[in-house]
Amino acid sequence: MNMLYSIFPILISGFLFSCEENHIPAVDPILPDEEEATSPQTRPRDEFDGTYTLFFQPDNGNVGDPMPFYDPKAHDFKIMYLQNDIPNRTPGVFHPIWGVKTADLANYDFMRELIPCGEAGSQDAAIGTGSTVFNPDDGLYYNFYTGNKLNPKADENGQVIMMATSNDFVHWFKRPGFIIKGNEFGYDRNDFRDPCVFRTDDGVWHMLISTLNLKREGVIAEFVSKNLLDWTSAGVFMNMHGDRFYECPDVFEMNGWWYMIYSEKHVDVRRVLYFKGRSLDEIKAQTADRSLPRDEKSYYLDSRGFYAGKTASDGKERYIWGWNPSRPRHDNKNVGIPPREPRWGGNLVAHRLIQHVDGSLSCGEITEIAGRFTQSPMMGKLSTNPGETLVFGALSESNHLSFTVQADRRDASFGISFCRNDASGTYYTVQVVPEGNGTANIRFSEDGPGGAGMIQWIDGCIFTQPSDMKYNFSIFNENSVFVLYINDIACYTNRIYGIGGNKWSIGSQNASLVISDIAVGPMK
Repeated sequence: MNMLYSIFPILISGFLFSCEENHIPAVDPILPDEEEATSPQTRPRDEFDGTYTLFFQPDNGNVGDPMPFYDPKAHDFKIMYLQNDIPNRTPGVFHPIWGVKTADLANYDFMRELIPCGEAGSQDAAIGTGSTVFNPDDGLYYNFYTGNKLNPKADENGQVIMMATSNDFVHWFKRPGFIIKGNEFGYDRNDFRDPCVFRTDDGVWHMLISTLNLKREGVIAEFVSKNLLDWTSAGVFMNMHGDRFYECPDVFEMNGWWYMIYSEKHVDVRRVLYFKGRSLDEIKAQTADRSLPRDEKSYYLDSRGFYAGKTASDGKERYIWGWNPSRPRHDNKNVGIPPREPRWGGNLVAHRLIQHVDGSLSCGEITEIAGRFTQSPMMGKLSTNPGETLVFGALSESNHLSFTVQADRRDASFGISFCRNDASGTYYTVQVVPEGNGTANIRFSEDGPGGAGMIQWIDGCIFTQPSDMKYNFSIFNENSVFVLYINDIACYTNRIYGIGGNKWSIGSQNASLVISDIAVGPMK
């Protein structure tokens, strides 16, 4: 059991963190030089930092672009994903579809390779993400995926939609005669990917594809079918705003609301967002004028530490799976600051999708995950004054922390810090900071002597402050994968190396805090 190491107020004079971001020196982009000079075929696996069973990661690569699916025959979730082998097995051939399955979202069974890549130079030498459905009419599973042809000639297609089928979800067979080419329907030859397939109540199957029109403008193309084999173009489903490109679309209905979840490719966003409407037509209309700006921040579901999110439902709950990128050289500051992006691929992370009265969505804790940990209450209520910090004992490599923070003012700014030790003065803080108009956000900083201060581009999503200023926290980490939940209204995924074996703390910048119901425990 993790015992309280020490409880003593530490007076911090502007040192713990600052909610005035412009007073903190910006972090310079960290250029991963060795990654620049090497390819995935030769790059060392510097991101491996332990075995993962909760936030799944294969032992010979990374998880990319999950394709979750609820299996109505087996009554479990199957999550296909793009296997990012490091080092890569064959030059020019990468991202076969592998899979895991789970009945409780807390334990995964490895299914290994399900759909292999084609040979070097073939249309699916590299596979891109797609969508899996079960057709009750013929009893087959269908996976529609992106076939990537590397260095296509002018009359060839860089990306097309391809298909494989299975009768048991274990043995998959490619259908070489099935192919959808964008240029045959007025779309781009090389940006034509990420099929999303779903069925409406009228029995019609719909396929949405992220692509460009002939003006090089982003659009979601739509195709329809009655049997999953013969598809007809239904034109443009919706435009994309301005210079945005909506990757990995996922459409579903939930309690009278329709949603399209997507991942924005633009390097300044690089997050999972959503559209909502009472009908599909209402969703389409929101981008009819692509020049109108969109308040994207109001539709963030998580940080840049969670990408390519897609959902599946067992009819009771809907969950979303995405990948959490690793950090080159285990540098917590190396978050992919534009013009760079986060490293591609990492660990599989799942959240429970929560629908609110107004149709808005947030991500919350999956109850079964807490059962993987042995939590022990630590003590009763503790309190801090402005500028004080409570330091607790060393954590295990994987932990579940839960506690409640009651703040005495609406502009309260406080944080939870990790990786604290006596040898190094630097540590990392996940901060709750006010954003005005009754909202708050989550930010990340490197604090202490020599710390870089606020780390840009890894903040969370804006959420409504609790009316009573009582924040209920539930935090999970497995090795470096870190997920934080607040009150079922905010979720924050990040990668923090160095949590295990080091102390943690709770501190306030400007408010008096009462901390209660503290419980900490390692993974069983």
